[in-house]
Amino acid sequence: MSITLIPESAPFSDEQKAWLNGFFAGMLGLEPSSDEVKAEENRLTEQAEAEAEEDFPWHDPGLNLQKRMELAEGKPVERRLMASMAQLDCGACGYVCKTYAEAIASGGEKNLKLCVPGAKETSKMLKKVLSEADEIPAASTSGTPATAETNGSTYHRSNPFPAKLIKSETLNKPGSAKDVRHVEIDLSGSDLHYEVGDALGVYPTNCNELVEGILDQFSEDRTTTVSVGADSMSFVDALTNRCCLKDVSDEFLELIAGLAKGEQQQKLRDLIDSDEIDEMDVLDVLHDFPSVRPSVQEFIASLTELAPRLYSIASSKSVVGEAVHLTVGRVIKEYRNRERKGVASTMFSDRMLPGNELRVFIQKSHGFGVPADDNLPLIMIGPGTGIAPFRAFLQERHARKSRGKNWLFFGDQKSATDFLYEEELNRYLENGLLSRLDTAFSRDQEEKFYVQNRMLENAQELFNWLEAGAWVCVCGDAKRMAVDVDKALHEVIVTAGGKTLEEAKDYVRNMHKSGRYVRDIY
Repeated sequence: MSITLIPESAPFSDEQKAWLNGFFAGMLGLEPSSDEVKAEENRLTEQAEAEAEEDFPWHDPGLNLQKRMELAEGKPVERRLMASMAQLDCGACGYVCKTYAEAIASGGEKNLKLCVPGAKETSKMLKKVLSEADEIPAASTSGTPATAETNGSTYHRSNPFPAKLIKSETLNKPGSAKDVRHVEIDLSGSDLHYEVGDALGVYPTNCNELVEGILDQFSEDRTTTVSVGADSMSFVDALTNRCCLKDVSDEFLELIAGLAKGEQQQKLRDLIDSDEIDEMDVLDVLHDFPSVRPSVQEFIASLTELAPRLYSIASSKSVVGEAVHLTVGRVIKEYRNRERKGVASTMFSDRMLPGNELRVFIQKSHGFGVPADDNLPLIMIGPGTGIAPFRAFLQERHARKSRGKNWLFFGDQKSATDFLYEEELNRYLENGLLSRLDTAFSRDQEEKFYVQNRMLENAQELFNWLEAGAWVCVCGDAKRMAVDVDKALHEVIVTAGGKTLEEAKDYVRNMHKSGRYVRDIY
């Protein structure tokens, strides 16, 4: 006999009523009927079939945002949110694109600024999609972070390993406008394992100047105890190690808006509606509203947690053993007469000494790596710090005695000062590990010249490699370089392959599908 706990008048379908009856019967220790069990089985089967059949045509990093949104038009809100993202499944946000979108749609994730490659373009579109939605439906699955997987290790995103810095050395020569570091980190004592193509997740600390600037805005002592999640710590420790101070959270703005009065309230509304808020950090807002001060606990609770930064691994474990290497470019810019520092990059360049501890984990890649077939040719395109994974690829192919040819395109500003890993790459060229090394230094001549220009110069040879089954791997800037390289790749196929633009698009699309065209871009 069926157990009925949900009234017939309840606004649910017959299947939903049957499932709810079974659910509450289970809570009460009652035995569900066979009808209820069957309804739940049907529901789970239908959901699994729907997800298996669902297509995500916008899940292509080669498409621009406008095209992705067109492809997602008319889809449920969680799918339109997914289309707003960069489609790289890089894991920097703690999810993949699909689960991040579902977490936002279900209300489980409030932070709309986690998509690092999509940056402001993505966060603005996420806000637009949410504002246009009549209601926010529950997502079809829970927004489970991609990095919840431990990959068999004791240490992972939620439990990072306390590693030690071995060295942080400048790769640029004197006179360079850049400061790129070769970083080595000791993983001894951990069970962390990585493959070439993976990334190292690094939990950074905020710079002292920014922390001190914020402390000066409050009357409370720096040792005041505050709570961050389930943890208690001093105000200064929370600001240094746990809170994101670079991005202004919606919760922080709401807190300030709730305390502001009169002209200050209108000033804040104008600021929220402007593009300037995207450039500001937490200290800027505190400076602009000096009469509005929440308690330190309210303030800390309104900030998002400091997220780890992901860096492409620049070494092969087969070569460096219990260490991991990174290539980190120091990021700094001026805004409102104050230096804005990259949180993790300046930690390595300015605030860490050999022997200092930092928290790390391994972020597995999504198909980005060397070909499993050691006989296949490999084309690598990585200007600037985009060289990082390809240094690892070359080490790995050398260790595996791969017979496949290797072709590297590298570029930067000036050959005299910015040729990263120059001696090492020339050595690989001399011993035959590198079949070709083509460089493009943009400031060595009056007219700027980039890796995509070098690709077009060598269009016929590039196409011959593609026809021989070569993989194409790209690493670096998502906004400009990756877009220009993608255009150049299509042009190579058109000009050297004698194909139409549509045929070239199909050619590249098939390379994507077969895993022969992969990108690690940010």
